[in-house]
Amino acid sequence: MGNEIPSDHFSLEDHQLFNAQLQQETSIFDQWFSQNRFADEQRMFGYELEAWLVDENCRPLPANEQFLKMLNHPLVVPELASFNVELNSLPQHLSGSAFSDMQHNLNQIFGLCRRQAQLLNGDILTIGILPTVRQKDLSLHNMSDSQRYRALNEQVLRLRQGRPLQINIKGEEHLRIEHDDVMLEAAATSFQLHLQVPLDKAKRYYNAAVILSGSMVAVTGNAPFLFGKHLWEETRIPLFEQAVAVGGCGQRAEVEGDLKRVFFGTGYIESSLMECFQENLEHFPAILPVLFEDQPEELAHLRLHNGTIWRWNRPLVGFDEQGEPHLRIEHRVISAGPSVVDIVANAALFVGAINSLIEQQQPPECDLAFNHARRNFYQAARFGLKADLYWLGNKQIDARTHVLQQLIPLARSGLERLDISDKDICFYLDIIKQRVTSGQTGTNWQQRYAANHHYDMQALTAAYATLQRQGEPVHVWPV
Repeated sequence: MGNEIPSDHFSLEDHQLFNAQLQQETSIFDQWFSQNRFADEQRMFGYELEAWLVDENCRPLPANEQFLKMLNHPLVVPELASFNVELNSLPQHLSGSAFSDMQHNLNQIFGLCRRQAQLLNGDILTIGILPTVRQKDLSLHNMSDSQRYRALNEQVLRLRQGRPLQINIKGEEHLRIEHDDVMLEAAATSFQLHLQVPLDKAKRYYNAAVILSGSMVAVTGNAPFLFGKHLWEETRIPLFEQAVAVGGCGQRAEVEGDLKRVFFGTGYIESSLMECFQENLEHFPAILPVLFEDQPEELAHLRLHNGTIWRWNRPLVGFDEQGEPHLRIEHRVISAGPSVVDIVANAALFVGAINSLIEQQQPPECDLAFNHARRNFYQAARFGLKADLYWLGNKQIDARTHVLQQLIPLARSGLERLDISDKDICFYLDIIKQRVTSGQTGTNWQQRYAANHHYDMQALTAAYATLQRQGEPVHVWPV
């Protein structure tokens, strides 16, 4: 989804030709699994961090075109809304001081972005949902100037047969609205981790990412408010699922089908990641049937199609500088923010835990039913650290005890196996420990601050911005 497309209108012939190319490339991709075509390197990771541009009143600042032109940085790109941008990393090797290096690099690029935003009398924030965003901000008037986004909106509404999108989120309060375009998606911003995985362990990595999803949401919540209403601990989850609510193939499935384009998944991988791409082909009509002149082996159509299906854990295929394909797992469940050091600690927790799980003699997916993993995800999104979660052995445990007694030790073991420095391991996992012990996640801080300041969303956002600039982890933020 990151590349521009040549047109935002498509004919029936475009769809037919795209589907033919997609079938051919899916067949080629399937052959590569049996031929063991993929790179073995598994110790590379990267990330995408979505951020908000805000003005002096802490409102969305729809100026990403001017901002990006002035910044002129290849790793900072536009997002769906003209007040959102995305910060990307170069691939990093998982060893030694990988996470302190990540913090240094992210601070550096974030600092450049902040100084550029200040020249526009604004600022840049990372937060799951901006508390001051209003429904009227999320209009086509504020869509980034990109044919791919215009096409996405047109095709989603086509699949919905013109029906408006319905948002219905019941938490501490109840939000029920209609919206006529896909711009609600822009209100949900994430920190997305990418792990390169070897073919022989790709299934294990994917399933472990699924298993960890509920735990990670409980620890990293940072989105309790939307349009002034107090909803879920991580409202970003239901918002994103409902903001692009189109289904798969079948009778009326475009609107009402069981498989939505933003979804947790249909089950664990049984054999290979190819199962997800086969599911893409069989169950999801093309939203962006762009025709490329690339060779079929470049998988341009397969990769674009996969980019319009938003599993919370998404398998990806990429190519190295020599043109050899590799597999990645994209973990999409983590909220953006609160501070850079929190973001890096979240990355260390996930990377360590997943590397520990995939080395267990008994595959953990044998010890946790998929339905329980899915339930964990939505329970954590609803209740955060107050959720009860199922863990291995299908036994229930409260989220805070689970993280302190099970998840952090898992992460420590996994990071040690990766030869991460003791200093990094202790520093970043201690941040997670202190956050969970205190109970002060980004969501908890926002809730407490709002309650103490008459639910003034502008004051909340201003205080959040000040504390984010100071760079301390959220568990020490004053209310």
